[in-house]
Amino acid sequence: MRSEELGETLLPKRLALPIFASDPLSSVAYATQEILLVLTLGGLAYLHFTPWIGAAVVALMAVVVLSYRQVVHAYPSGGGSYEVVSKNLGPSAGLVVAASLLVDYVMTVAVSVASGVDNIISALPALAEYRVLLAVGFVALLAAVNLRGVRESGRAFAAPTYLFIGGVLIMVGTGLVRYLLGDAPVAESASYGIVPTHGDQNLTGLALLMLCLRAFSSGCTALTGVEAISNGVPAFRKPKSKNAASTMASMGIIAVVMFVGVTTLALISKVHITEDSCQLTGITGNCENFTQKTVIAQIAAAVFGGDHSVGFFFIQAATALVLILAANTAFNGFPLLSSILAQHRYLPRQLHNRGDRLAFSNGIVALAVVAGALLWMYKADVTSLIHLYILGVFTSFTLSQLGMVRHWNRALRTVTDPAERRRHQSSRAVNTLGAVVTGLVLVIVLITKFTQGAWLAVLAAILLWLMMRAIRRHYDRTSAELAVEDPRGELAPPSRVLAVVLVSTLHKPTLRALSYARATRPYRLEALTVAVDKDATTGLQEEWEHLDVDVPLKVLASPYREITKPVVEYIRTMRRESPRDVIAVFIPEYVVGHWWENLLHNQSALWLKSRLLFTPGVMVTSVPWQLTSAAHADHPAARAPGSVRRGEPSAPKREDAPAER
Repeated sequence: MRSEELGETLLPKRLALPIFASDPLSSVAYATQEILLVLTLGGLAYLHFTPWIGAAVVALMAVVVLSYRQVVHAYPSGGGSYEVVSKNLGPSAGLVVAASLLVDYVMTVAVSVASGVDNIISALPALAEYRVLLAVGFVALLAAVNLRGVRESGRAFAAPTYLFIGGVLIMVGTGLVRYLLGDAPVAESASYGIVPTHGDQNLTGLALLMLCLRAFSSGCTALTGVEAISNGVPAFRKPKSKNAASTMASMGIIAVVMFVGVTTLALISKVHITEDSCQLTGITGNCENFTQKTVIAQIAAAVFGGDHSVGFFFIQAATALVLILAANTAFNGFPLLSSILAQHRYLPRQLHNRGDRLAFSNGIVALAVVAGALLWMYKADVTSLIHLYILGVFTSFTLSQLGMVRHWNRALRTVTDPAERRRHQSSRAVNTLGAVVTGLVLVIVLITKFTQGAWLAVLAAILLWLMMRAIRRHYDRTSAELAVEDPRGELAPPSRVLAVVLVSTLHKPTLRALSYARATRPYRLEALTVAVDKDATTGLQEEWEHLDVDVPLKVLASPYREITKPVVEYIRTMRRESPRDVIAVFIPEYVVGHWWENLLHNQSALWLKSRLLFTPGVMVTSVPWQLTSAAHADHPAARAPGSVRRGEPSAPKREDAPAER
């Protein structure tokens, strides 16, 4: 796609919702389960705290959504939390947010895909042994679809997201109607007992508080990905801020309704689930081989009449699809944030480039590789991965809300209109509340999850922060070094150009290099060879004289049969003797059509170039000679990714495009 076609990739709200909100919407499938898994550590007695913890998660969701609606209107250029914090709290704080979000985007892909695979295995237990392979395969598939472009991925992922929303709402409605009619659904695990992990002791005081706080922090996974819309405002159709804010509100309402419904049905149907199957009593067979169904799978089976019903398989298929596609939120957020960071010189510049389909291809590939490696390392186990999750989200939540409070304080110092001041004060109150609440949650998450694996996420964010600072220092030093201070001095030509053509054999490539070197009209031109083999060198000299080549041939002795060292030392000697001159070294090279042919040619030239490039005042020119295999290789290359953008000769040309680049 041409750069001018970027406007055609902008998203309407119906496509933006599944692209940017699939993560928080799909987290409904496991947020309730994470709360129950923590509470059942103390046995069945503490499940009555579930409604209160769920209510706290809903209240937090409402505060965060309202807060980020303020961000969308105040900073519509994209960048979300990173831009807010950088502009209001400083670049270092902005990098903390960026590092936290990048780590969390990787975790979003890993957790969402692993959870989706879990739901597939709940419906088809025979696939359990292929868990890791399925997870990595789905990550590769998501990357491939996203490489086709944002709009195409939105069309591909819209249907599963809306099917999941519709399926869950139908399940919740059916279950509640059955409950009101006196036919409450009953989960298959309702008859199971649960043995507390620490015996029969009753938890009180601080221990009970820590259990509830840990359950709350696990339930906060429902908020992951909420900030993605604020990062992707530029991808919306105009009016961008208004459409993004509307999409965020829709996402918040739908997510809250589904989360409340699933949590309510889990309590009504008496779902019992534990981290360790051996905590369960009343099961048949060996507990170590017993596979527990996910919470949403048990609810679907209870509501629709068993795990062989059409409704059960529909919910499982939709849940598995949307959980896997929830990773698409990260596949949009990570490349976009990486592009902004690369533009600000905190990440390699390549991450700012758009690919053939106007997607940030390098960021997409990088995310897929890291997330795939993480799934492989943790064997695609949701319980192990979940502890690394949500820390980065609440770091960005807290700092961005603090940044917005400072933004409104700055705005209030210049605004005199009473109505506008009231609006700013209301917005500041919302962001202040958001900063306080998300800050408390961040502390809770750190306390309850740090020793269980969250320290790895903290360490990764710190290392990423240090790396981005180092990259920025490198780019700054390079810019300062390359800045033009005296244009006349930089443009002043050298006193003379001394040309050297490297020769190994007298053949067509050598003669072309000599001809090209002579065409540059140097002050002095000479050919240079290294006497590695006495007979070969003698034969070269005789042939040189026989063909009457009118360029002097200089022979360098090499008693230790080296090629690179004698040439480099000779060139450096020339440079020392003529410091105001430029040494131009011409190296004949073969251009081959197959990768394996490079192993057979050009090795000496490669080493020579790598050494000569470090010598000041020396210019190295490759003089190509295309072998027959290279002439036949241009047609397949024209069909390769990027061939149109690179201007391959055999690629189709538009009428207004130049024939050559």
